[in-house]
Amino acid sequence: MAATLEFELVSPERLLRSEPVEMVVVPGGEGNFGVLPGHSLLISTVRPGLIEIYEAGKVKDRIFVAGGFAEVTPERCTVLADEAVPLPDLNRAALEAEARELEGRLHNSTDEAVKANARRVLAVIDAKLIALNAATAH
Repeated sequence: MAATLEFELVSPERLLRSEPVEMVVVPGGEGNFGVLPGHSLLISTVRPGLIEIYEAGKVKDRIFVAGGFAEVTPERCTVLADEAVPLPDLNRAALEAEARELEGRLHNSTDEAVKANARRVLAVIDAKLIALNAATAH
């Protein structure tokens, strides 16, 4: 059996994952980084994108994260995510409809706070759609 490290994914609501993995790829603030057992110490921001969990040398699971922080030690990778959604749970049609609604709100509103919130949510929706497109390309 291949060496493993403990992977934990935590959202504001709950612990989503806690399992041994061969490797995990995290969308870091400076680019994607892979974590294997024995990795050096690292703390990184996490940008919106896909976490890929590997087993037997292949991607076992993909989870969209909307941002957050990652802490890596030689034995563990912990991601504290602002939001985390398993890739199969993302609904392209619902995301596109929500994006259209937000674009309308952005266009019609004069309230800067409403516009700023709409831009923030729209950026996450765009990242989810990009993640779906990337996953279907694999």
